[in-house]
Amino acid sequence: MRIIVAGGDGFCGWPTALYLSKQGHEVSIVDNLVRRKIDDELRSNSVTPIATLEERVAKWKELTGKEIKTFVGDLNHYDFLAEVFKQTEPDAFVHFAEQRSAPYSMIDREHAVYTQSNNVIGNLNVLYAIKEFAPECHLIKLGTMGEYGTPNIDIEEGYLEIEHNGRKDKLPYPKQPGSFYHLSKVHDSHNIMFACKIWGIRATDLNQGVVYGLHTDETEMDPILANRLDYDGVYGTALNRFIIQAATGHDLTVYGTGGQTRAFLNIKDTVRCVEIAAENPADKGEFRVFNQFTEYFSVQDLAEKVQKVAGETGLETEVSHIDNPRVELEQHYYHAVNTKLRDLGLEPNLLTDEVIKGILTAALNHKDRVIKENVLPSISWK
Repeated sequence: MRIIVAGGDGFCGWPTALYLSKQGHEVSIVDNLVRRKIDDELRSNSVTPIATLEERVAKWKELTGKEIKTFVGDLNHYDFLAEVFKQTEPDAFVHFAEQRSAPYSMIDREHAVYTQSNNVIGNLNVLYAIKEFAPECHLIKLGTMGEYGTPNIDIEEGYLEIEHNGRKDKLPYPKQPGSFYHLSKVHDSHNIMFACKIWGIRATDLNQGVVYGLHTDETEMDPILANRLDYDGVYGTALNRFIIQAATGHDLTVYGTGGQTRAFLNIKDTVRCVEIAAENPADKGEFRVFNQFTEYFSVQDLAEKVQKVAGETGLETEVSHIDNPRVELEQHYYHAVNTKLRDLGLEPNLLTDEVIKGILTAALNHKDRVIKENVLPSISWK
């Protein structure tokens, strides 16, 4: 297939582009490189050194003989996006190209507005481009499990059958997002659902859990192909931050009580889920939702797992608790359904000690790159 990977220079997009290229698909990356600029804004970095996009795709072609086309530009610029569609004639559009950090969206008004305008308008442009230039193109959109929040009932896959005053209907599952970033994803979902209904677009919303891991088989082929390892209080996940703290001799700092529970999946499963969605496209006019995760853990669980692995490698760490900068339930029910991708062939890679050790090894190899003052949170929801 001809597949566009928007956001293909990022943490999820880069290994996805490589994986799909390896499977024989004709891959094009669209990226405005803003994630690299945000590193400069935040005075932060990836622990692993990251080559330029140009160097990355050149190395990939050298190693595999496969070419990945690159288009550097912004989805918010419709003329640019239209030209990409005309040149590539995509069968599938994999959409990772959004500002993905909840803390970043909560810095201030400016960052909230940027997040929502970048994400919602960019996604709306993609929908119009599909309608105008590639009506059979399958939109594979990265959503988030964070759209659902932490309801006191089971989380279904996108829809919920309810009975009210003696009548039944199947409706979109209620959304309780926890940040302006997560709200932008909810707005995306509503726009995509509407576009499917009125224009007959086919779309799959991948409500993804928190992604962990660093390597895929493809990114390990050469250091130039290495993936990002974010660790700061803005873009670093809890697991990554704990691993970096262990590597640098810092307490593992849990927000609040640590009972916050979220869904997770391995980066290797991220790329496989996209492939499954591409190979099994939604029907024309269908807006389907897959809950893309394999396990769930509390923040305290993650800290204890990292503490155990660190201890086995000779690093003594303590788990401590700090004030939670977020507004969220710290003790809550959490149970979500995730059967659709498994039914289509997903075989999960689970969070083992070996996976944590692999990330920890990378952190130790590059710990001189860690800017320690960036690890603790600096952004409050209040």
